[in-house]
Amino acid sequence: MSLLLATPQHIAHALALQHSAMLAGDALPYAQAIHANDAALNAETAGVLQGCRMLGFLEHDAQCVAQAWATQTQKTGQFSVKDWPCNPQDFGIAPTPRAQAFPACPHALGLYAVLPDAQWVGRMASAGVPTVQLRFKSDSTEAIRQEVRAAVQAVHGTGALLFINDHWQIAIEEGAYGVHLGHEDMDEAPLEKIRAAGVRLGLSTHGYAEMLRADAVSPSYIALGAVFPTTLKRMQTAPQGLGRLQAYAKLMQHTPLVAIGGIDEVRIPAVMQTGVGSIAVVRAITGSSHPMDAARHLSELISDSRQS
Repeated sequence: MSLLLATPQHIAHALALQHSAMLAGDALPYAQAIHANDAALNAETAGVLQGCRMLGFLEHDAQCVAQAWATQTQKTGQFSVKDWPCNPQDFGIAPTPRAQAFPACPHALGLYAVLPDAQWVGRMASAGVPTVQLRFKSDSTEAIRQEVRAAVQAVHGTGALLFINDHWQIAIEEGAYGVHLGHEDMDEAPLEKIRAAGVRLGLSTHGYAEMLRADAVSPSYIALGAVFPTTLKRMQTAPQGLGRLQAYAKLMQHTPLVAIGGIDEVRIPAVMQTGVGSIAVVRAITGSSHPMDAARHLSELISDSRQS
């Protein structure tokens, strides 16, 4: 079948079949993947959009892929349903290095432990975990400050890099290494002020549109998830899966990447093979009966997987 002469339906079905590893959630029947305004598009763009919808991509992510595919086609002079776009230029990603980038962090952050309090931070830093995040929840500003201060003190001299979830102002004032923000927090946090303070910034993303938006502010790292199902928090998107993670990692190889969501020791080798430099875990450590041993074992798995 010549896709140059194919209908959007032919292209959509071929794309969904060729890139079935990109499926997240339940596959969408073709009839439900058609939008009224697709009729105004050329066959290739409409087919790509519909194929992406069949694979479960949210509309804003499908639009990102379709636009990149059109740019790729224009650049190469040929449309190919086999060639999933992974070139940063096709997605409009600015070249690196960038003048207004946040301070750099290691490209391979290794095991990234997300922890509920400063005591946990201290235990994991002492166990040799290279990257830790304090995700402390409280309505008391003073309690938050005390916990952040204790966490900063706990990693002192250990070599562990400490990121503070959400509480950017206190993190700056208490001398933390970095701050981690959810994608929705980008609209509220003063990113310029955080950059000017010299702290590192990590941002959570859940697909192409959020990933491109996060990359535009040149953070220190980007978190990609949720890779697998997780019950820790209610997810608004289906688990991304390894197929998408690999495509994201190839596209974003210019920046440190952290994979998160439902990753246990069995899944670590496959996740690391996608090209990410770090894996974030929560319950794999905090839910373990021997967390220090679990942390060391997970770190070794990540290191071994990187070298294999």
